[in-house]
Amino acid sequence: MTGAESPFFDGLQELFPCEVCRRSFAADVLVRHGPICRKVFNKKRIPFNSLKQRLQGTDIPTVKKAPQSKPPPVKKSNWRQQHEDFINAIQAAKQCALAIKQGRPLPPPPAPTINPDYIQCPYCMRRFNETAATRHINFCKDQSSRRVFDPTQTAARLAARAQSNSLSAHLYSQPSVLKFPNLVKVQL
Repeated sequence: MTGAESPFFDGLQELFPCEVCRRSFAADVLVRHGPICRKVFNKKRIPFNSLKQRLQGTDIPTVKKAPQSKPPPVKKSNWRQQHEDFINAIQAAKQCALAIKQGRPLPPPPAPTINPDYIQCPYCMRRFNETAATRHINFCKDQSSRRVFDPTQTAARLAARAQSNSLSAHLYSQPSVLKFPNLVKVQL
């Protein structure tokens, strides 16, 4: 007991605080409690592993987790470009609203910006994020290898389409007046 300790009186005996845990004890009990308390507080407590205990005595092997490799690299943020695109879109919308209000022709839309995080497909020139690009490029490569672009076949197909379109336009151009002879025009 040091002079810094201040005794408490609980009605029957004086109590003195423990230097380690700050609980109060009678003088004779504090003598026994002190070494035990120091021993307990100096030990590092090992967390209980219930899985290990459950699997003890069974044939199931315990699997240890592999240490994690370095974390994936953090992508560079392009918030400044996104912010500028947003501001430009707002300004274009204001100009369109003003043109509509004044009855002028609409201004051209702002040019689209290319997202630098996207990967371009070499076959169809579309852009995708990383995971979609890996899937799509394989698919597009497979599709392009199946298609054979023969100029004569392509020209023949285009001519056939044009002919069928002109024929369908001729067949469905105007309803005949003779089909409905009893129909009279009524003006409202």
